[in-house]
Amino acid sequence: MGQDVDRTTFSRRDRQLYRAKVQQCLDTLAVMLREHTFARDEPMTGIEVELNLVDADLAPSLSSADVLHAIGAAEFQSELGRWNLELNLPPRPLPGDEWRHFEGQLLDELATARSKAEDCGSQLAVIGILPTLEPRHLVVEALSTDRRYVMLNEQMLNARGEPIRLDISGDDPSGRHAVEPDHLMADFDSIAPEAACTSMQLHLQVHPDSFAAYWNAAQCLAGVQLAVGANSPFLMGSRLWAETRIPLFEQSCDVRSVELRNQGVRPRVWFGERWITSVLDLFSENGRYFPGLMPVTEDTDPMQELREGRVPELNELRLHNGTIWRWNRPVYDIADGVPHIRVENRVLPAGPTAVDMVANALFFYGLLRVLVEAERPLWSSMSFEAVEENFTTAARHGLGGPLYWPGSGWIRPDELVLRKLLPQAAEGLTRWGVASGVIDRYLSVIERRCATQRTGAAWQLDTVAALEERGADRQKALHGMLGRYLEHSTANEPVHDWLLP
Repeated sequence: MGQDVDRTTFSRRDRQLYRAKVQQCLDTLAVMLREHTFARDEPMTGIEVELNLVDADLAPSLSSADVLHAIGAAEFQSELGRWNLELNLPPRPLPGDEWRHFEGQLLDELATARSKAEDCGSQLAVIGILPTLEPRHLVVEALSTDRRYVMLNEQMLNARGEPIRLDISGDDPSGRHAVEPDHLMADFDSIAPEAACTSMQLHLQVHPDSFAAYWNAAQCLAGVQLAVGANSPFLMGSRLWAETRIPLFEQSCDVRSVELRNQGVRPRVWFGERWITSVLDLFSENGRYFPGLMPVTEDTDPMQELREGRVPELNELRLHNGTIWRWNRPVYDIADGVPHIRVENRVLPAGPTAVDMVANALFFYGLLRVLVEAERPLWSSMSFEAVEENFTTAARHGLGGPLYWPGSGWIRPDELVLRKLLPQAAEGLTRWGVASGVIDRYLSVIERRCATQRTGAAWQLDTVAALEERGADRQKALHGMLGRYLEHSTANEPVHDWLLP
């Protein structure tokens, strides 16, 4: 969705041509995977962090255009909401102490954004869902005026044919609060609720020959990632899931009518339904199951470009892929004239701090390496349905819900991480060549988070509960919690060390 879209209307012929061009791109990619050279250098990692802007009252601040202008750096870009920014940091290898330097770079970029935001009368909030959002904020006027977002809003609403409905039943993710769960139901005439989801996206460049193993492994880890990284328990005043981003994003991007859902038509925010053997499996599913949302075509023949010795851009395939929001998504891209394939991991929320985000990233990358190189792949002894159930359970309950893991059965996520996964993550990072001091620094953050049972979501829930017990109503408690959150986040204190009021 980073591609520019310069059209405002589409004809029936446009949609027919787009479908044909997506298939041409797919056929070309199939030839490239058999015959073309893809990047084989040291695997590169990348990270994107979506950010929120709030005003002096900690409500969303629609000032992103002004803040972006003040920052004036290509690393910062607009996002769907006018209270959002996106930070894209340059690709970086894993070995040595690269990711210790990465934490410093991330802190520097966030400090710059905070300073420029303050100049524009705003504050920066690095969090999964801004807890002070209210229904009145989620209107079409709050969407970015970038043409691609305007078009996305129009096309998604046209495809759905009715308002976007959110219907999320709450839970007590921690199991510690003896209160009735909340239930949120609301209709919206725009896709603005999608902008409430702010995430951290992790990229890993891999060779096409090993992509399937990395994608399957990433799917296995999605539930564990959510359990230890949850940071989004509140939405529009309601206490919902540990990681409410998951149902919020699924529902706010759902272009199916009730009847199509009842028929089993696949959603565009999709976990998937099977293990794969090739990256081509995912791109083929995209073309087979999903109609074009923005059927923009280029006047090029990708197969002819390949025959003439050029690397095809495959623009239609990439645009189509950008409108299907898999939690682990394949990416085709070109760097320095050489094509490459990446796994884009979209599971985690933003925040709470730079050190927490780097810890989450390295925990993921380390475990990926071990799972991919295991003598018996984990996915050979685990059904896809079990992995998807882990994903939903972790989103609902965070560290409080048991996950299924081969060799351990049903086990609490914190116990699974402490007993089995942390040593494996350390081994994987060692194989990547990461310095021992870096491994110790960041995996100790995951260890302490599990030992103290304090994720970002748990801290938010406990803080709001404490403030409510003192007599604050929900809105005042959320406001008080967010103010404390911003102070801790700016100080880069790992969330397991955050004190309760």
